[in-house]
Amino acid sequence: MDALKQEEHQFNSDVPNEWFVPLNKEKGIAEAVVRPSISYWKDVWIRLFKNKLAMLGLIILVILILMAIFGPILSSQSDTRLNFKNQNLPPSSSHWFGTDNLGRDIFARTWDGARISLFVGIMAALIDFLIGVIYGGIAGYKGGKIDNLMMRIVEVLYGLPYLLVVILLMVVMGPGLKTIIVALTVTGWVGMARIVRGQVLQIKNYEYVLASKTFGTKTSRIIRKSLLPNTMGTIIVQMTLTVPSAIFAEAFLSFIGLGIAPPFASWGVMANDGLPAITSGYWWTLFFPAFFISLTMFAFNVLGDGLQDALDPKLRR
Repeated sequence: MDALKQEEHQFNSDVPNEWFVPLNKEKGIAEAVVRPSISYWKDVWIRLFKNKLAMLGLIILVILILMAIFGPILSSQSDTRLNFKNQNLPPSSSHWFGTDNLGRDIFARTWDGARISLFVGIMAALIDFLIGVIYGGIAGYKGGKIDNLMMRIVEVLYGLPYLLVVILLMVVMGPGLKTIIVALTVTGWVGMARIVRGQVLQIKNYEYVLASKTFGTKTSRIIRKSLLPNTMGTIIVQMTLTVPSAIFAEAFLSFIGLGIAPPFASWGVMANDGLPAITSGYWWTLFFPAFFISLTMFAFNVLGDGLQDALDPKLRR
């Protein structure tokens, strides 16, 4: 014991007193925050902006939306009506994307089709969002028998053959834009519901939610104010992945003749029309709609991956 005290005394005697003199700081400097305080969503935007691939996807989507709005009026040959004098013309200064076998300008028709394809994708994502968030939020928050019953319904819908549902709807409702949207959303919302339910099951046991229950807050307000805001990151990412899936599904259905009815055009309809012509050497009739389908799916997917990283609170610095 004496030896330990002697070593401690020797250490204290070797340390200069200047080491323990407090620094003289001005009050403003001492209270200054080293890192500026920024909100969660501003931090998300900063991290998303640093993701070059995600920003590329965002720029592509903005350009596609603008072209869908203004594209048909940019071409000098913006008429998409039949014109047999201009059949199967290759891309040129007059017809930037060429013409199809009925003489219609493919450039103008591509952006007309973009309006329908993007509208179908965005509407399907919004409907999936509304139904899936409400259904999954209630199931996850209530739990117990209600949760079991609601999720059994989800499992039944999830097991229905998608193409069979579409064909039945086509028979009952007839082909058209409305039928396509209904077909995409009849079972499309179950994925969103399952994701939201899983998030709510985890969050509902947090202290601030339990405190709201203790004070007698209504269930609808707890879900709207406490649960949904904390699941928005996952929901937004899921929506960005739902849009390209819906666009591809619409293109597939239109390609096999179960989608948009003429004279309306979508990228899937244009691909279906251009497939026979490609064997005759008119490659541009199929290339442009297929290219923009692929480009749109790429843009949404890389943006979704970037949002998933940006919205992850674990990666916040």
